[in-house]
Amino acid sequence: MNRIIPVVTLNSVEERTKVLSALKKKGILCAEICFRTDCAEEAIKLAVPEFPDMEIGAGTIINKEQCVRALKAGAKFIVSPGLSEEVALYCKEKGVPYYPGCVTPTEIMQALSLGITVVKFFPANIYGGMKAMKALAAPFPQIKFIPTGGVDSSNLDEYLAWDKIYAVGGSSFVKEALADA
Repeated sequence: MNRIIPVVTLNSVEERTKVLSALKKKGILCAEICFRTDCAEEAIKLAVPEFPDMEIGAGTIINKEQCVRALKAGAKFIVSPGLSEEVALYCKEKGVPYYPGCVTPTEIMQALSLGITVVKFFPANIYGGMKAMKALAAPFPQIKFIPTGGVDSSNLDEYLAWDKIYAVGGSSFVKEALADA
């Protein structure tokens, strides 16, 4: 797994090539294409064969129907802003990594009961960032986090230095890659 997961929101299918090429040029071989727009499913379907060396996943998946569509399009992993039991069970059945948003002890316990040990911590900057994750890691030593929201190049090293960070996510990595392209 890549340790940087750019959160990619596309407004057109055509944007995928420019965005993914810019990420690849920066050495980022991963992208979470958000299901916030109508073109996401088609963009994933085209991006997976176009960028075979990149790990393309689907984000903002909030129900099983979206998950089924994302996986049929070729998504290699699924990310949700919260925890969906139906999405978790479907991903487990299909053998696909699922990273649900979890920021409370109750949500983490639900994730663990579903066999999930890597959770998205979103929005990290609102829910206390490293301080909150360190507090949650004490009773849940088996959990790893993907902080998203407020993570960028200014605090990237701090996050990645902690062994409980599986990866980091954010749209800032897309903006930075496009600015350098």
